Amino acid sequence: VEQQVALSCTRVAGDMIPPVGKRFAGGIHPHLCRPTLERPALNDNEQAAPPAAVVDRVQAFYERYPYPRPVDSLDAYRRRWQDEARRRADFHLYWPDRTYREDRSILVAGCGTSQAAKHALRWPAAQVTGIDFSATSVRCTEALKRQYGLDNLEVYQLAIERVGELGSAFDQIVCTGVLHHLDDPDAGLAALQEVLEPDGAMHLMVYAPYGRTGIYMLQEYCRRLGVSPSEQELVDLAGTLRELPRNHPLEHLLRGAPDFQREGGLADALLHPRDRAYAVPQFFDLIRGAGLAFGRWLRQAPYLAHCGSVAATPHASRLAQLPAEEQYAALELFRGTMVRHSAIVYHQDRPEGCTPVRSEAEDWRTYVPVRVPATIAVQKRLPPGAAAVLINQGHTYTDLYLPINQQEKRLFDAIDGSRTITQIVHQAWQREPRWEQARGFFQRLWWYDQVVFDASR
Repeated sequence: VEQQVALSCTRVAGDMIPPVGKRFAGGIHPHLCRPTLERPALNDNEQAAPPAAVVDRVQAFYERYPYPRPVDSLDAYRRRWQDEARRRADFHLYWPDRTYREDRSILVAGCGTSQAAKHALRWPAAQVTGIDFSATSVRCTEALKRQYGLDNLEVYQLAIERVGELGSAFDQIVCTGVLHHLDDPDAGLAALQEVLEPDGAMHLMVYAPYGRTGIYMLQEYCRRLGVSPSEQELVDLAGTLRELPRNHPLEHLLRGAPDFQREGGLADALLHPRDRAYAVPQFFDLIRGAGLAFGRWLRQAPYLAHCGSVAATPHASRLAQLPAEEQYAALELFRGTMVRHSAIVYHQDRPEGCTPVRSEAEDWRTYVPVRVPATIAVQKRLPPGAAAVLINQGHTYTDLYLPINQQEKRLFDAIDGSRTITQIVHQAWQREPRWEQARGFFQRLWWYDQVVFDASR
């Protein structure tokens, strides 16, 4: 789900793609592309064309440039997710107060060429359903299904707005990198909310505006020049981008996103027929309008005033006093380069027992901390007084590291995914436990995305 801002894809020859999977009668929903943000349209043709015409262009775009780039092998992915500790950490990210289980129903909405197949490999005991309105994406997913014998996967060519036609509800819905390309994201998200189980969880990812400033500048540049997503035009565009000034807002993305080296990546980032972005307040309006409630950011440290370099600024205390949503919005502005927002959301009236835990909860000693797989403990070139520095390798901001002292390292080393905080403290601190110090430490681990909690006990 870690999608780079320059989305990758390559053209796939028709004779390499197996026959398309299941397709619903009635074809693709005709309403897919109307802007909702107050910013100029990116293409004059969009303004003149009716929604159905834009939908046809979006669909044709993905048939020609499927996303992500089709893959021949998921062997490395399968090996990585055979680790039960990794799967447990992923489960409790969504359901911290639920007992771990793998036999869930999962919908991957806008599954692209491989995302549904990856979830079926990740959760072999789950029933996974993938939908996408691109026939090419469905064919690629069906090919992976046959290659890996994924009997727990069903794939349909179906638009998100028509997901109710499946006649099923799902424990988990994954919709990443899709809503911002729809004509009516509100209608698409409302349709997904309708098929989410009462105690279900949804992972949403949408574009964020400020980190994509360079993208939108070059989209406008291409529009003014009438650049089209043809083979020669993409070659010419790639050659032109090599001459961008070093201080151009797109330059850092070009250096950090290898997908820009592929013609499909360039087309998707700069020539997509429909693209919008959501700042934090707009994202919260989007989910509230669909009857959903915010749970947490997938990686929350960049949005928190007490994490990273902002915690040492004169504004740190004022930021920390803001209501949560205001704090998130302020930190998006402070950081300035967020290219996406990834969050876990639930029904607004979610049932008892489906509430995200908070590190300040009264029963915190009964929690079982589970390490996030991306966490590493660095023990070289340490700052004074530190026994290690903890880093979540999924963070893109280099200031989000957590130095820990020797006492805290003993606590961290005792985390095994089965001991409660009480058991960890008694093992690591054999003298009289210092509970407030322990609470502060485990709270920081949670803030910095070093652990998730199993609070099901």
